[in-house]
Amino acid sequence: MTTPPATAQRFTSRVPYYHLYRPRYPQVITALLADEIGLTPASVIADIGAGTGISCEPFLDYGCAVTAVEPNPDMRAVSEQYYGQNPRFNAISGTAESTSLPDACVEIVTAGQAFHWFNYSQARVEFARILKPGGWIVLLWNDREDGLSPFMDAFNIVLNDYDIEKATTARAKDFIYTDQDIAKFYDSAGFEKRQLDNPISYTWEQAVGRALSASYAPLHDHPTHADFVTTLRAAFDAHQRDGVVWMHYITQVYYGRV
Repeated sequence: MTTPPATAQRFTSRVPYYHLYRPRYPQVITALLADEIGLTPASVIADIGAGTGISCEPFLDYGCAVTAVEPNPDMRAVSEQYYGQNPRFNAISGTAESTSLPDACVEIVTAGQAFHWFNYSQARVEFARILKPGGWIVLLWNDREDGLSPFMDAFNIVLNDYDIEKATTARAKDFIYTDQDIAKFYDSAGFEKRQLDNPISYTWEQAVGRALSASYAPLHDHPTHADFVTTLRAAFDAHQRDGVVWMHYITQVYYGRV
């Protein structure tokens, strides 16, 4: 079974918030990968589940050619809006299990904040097909870990309390991945893991936008939306200093071959 259509479309209603308010990846990722896997500005990359293109940014800035593979047309359109003028950027329709890319066409496959939606076994076969011999797979997440910043702790509680999918099976595949899950994907080839600090400041507009970018947060037409925003605003006011709060993300970086 490949990535189901419902999964591909689950962020459609979040597109107005996703690109503006989701956290970026630290630029030091490219320096790390240059040292560890030989990334260069000439590297050719396929970014799978690229969404609005956020995960393409550090690689485009570094000079790489990036093909963004994304099944959701609304998110793909935003990526083309923001990065389409860059001749090294190309966005196509496809999934992790069926990218539509030719054989052995890229040196690195990346997936940012998306791998947990893939069918692992089918994606592994597809990535091996499109990678050149000796190619690498890089998986990235910006994680909101508890205990790193007071507002982030409060933010996580509010999102959990108002989770509109909590009582359903809609998020059955949105599990918390573990290193054991990653190990199964890379299999005998093995992998390396690095963690990077990624603190980001938010104004109130940015904080509520970040919350509404979550696929399970109540949007304006949901009956709990007003209470959700009120509760989040109270948390923001309790922790803001000079009109901003800090959320201390940890960027998880996994890399290995297949």
